[in-house]
Amino acid sequence: MKVNYELCDICGTCAGVCPVDGIEIGEFKVNIDNEICINCLKCLKVCPIKAIEEGVS
Repeated sequence: MKVNYELCDICGTCAGVCPVDGIEIGEFKVNIDNEICINCLKCLKVCPIKAIEEGVS
């Protein structure tokens, strides 16, 4: 999974649904740890502005 940083407003919704705690919310950006990610797509489905995309950044 990857984050489109031009769209992301760092709301934290994605991190709240990640079952493996693979999303870190920083002060200026969201980081998805693709080594932990199980590709369940929960973050992609709940992102209110569609800033999460399939693929690796």
